[in-house]
Amino acid sequence: MSRIAGRFQQLASEGRKALIPYIVVGDPALKVTVPLMHSLVEHGADIIELGVPFSDPMSEGPVIQLAHERALAQGASLRDALEVVRQFREQDNETPVLLMGYANPVEHMGYAVFADAAAEVGVDALLTVDIPPEEVAQVNAQLHRVGMDNIFLVAPTTPDERIGRIVGQASGFVYYVAVKGVTGAGHLDVADVKNHLSRIREHSQLPLAVGFGIKDAASAASVANVADGVVVGSALIHAMAEKLESGASEDEAANAAVQLLAEIRAGVDSAAS
Repeated sequence: MSRIAGRFQQLASEGRKALIPYIVVGDPALKVTVPLMHSLVEHGADIIELGVPFSDPMSEGPVIQLAHERALAQGASLRDALEVVRQFREQDNETPVLLMGYANPVEHMGYAVFADAAAEVGVDALLTVDIPPEEVAQVNAQLHRVGMDNIFLVAPTTPDERIGRIVGQASGFVYYVAVKGVTGAGHLDVADVKNHLSRIREHSQLPLAVGFGIKDAASAASVANVADGVVVGSALIHAMAEKLESGASEDEAANAAVQLLAEIRAGVDSAAS
């Protein structure tokens, strides 16, 4: 059983929901990323989603785009993301870690080379925004060869026939995008989310995590009532950016994200209890 499947199984047995923070490798600084990951786990993260810095993060809103820019300004790359996971695993061999990014860096490295390197350092899954299910066979073959999951996105606009095609290629969990548009955009309609999750459950028994539009404990709690996991990214990155803009240190910026995550954890747990 993969770390991701095991974590969801453990949480289900405890009557709890997964909290999945998203941060970008190298934001606010490369030296901060590994300590930030550990702090997020200490304050309630069940799975960590690491954004791989990329020059054209097309599914991201302004907040996360700026995080990618800050990371790229330091030269952060896919290889740095792998090194971050390797260092994280020196102290934590239990928390699942997935890499979220775009096809270009993985294709440039080569699917087989990437899969071997990622598995060696302890990456549990890959989420690539721009590889559709019709073109995923090659990367899936390499990921499955080394026991890694492939996480797919399902959008509010995805028709039923395509949902079946997507989840048929997925493993680990399915990531439902709660609002139309880019990260950080739109109004979160939990009733609509619930209806869409019901549609997805007709096609898959995988856990369903929901992201986009979750900003605080209240919105996280509302989503936790209908989903198996809650993904939060823009809110954490915005908290760090605000601190940086106020003249705070990189460590202080990271701590702002950790404190917000702790509040969101309390919201998720209040819904699940």
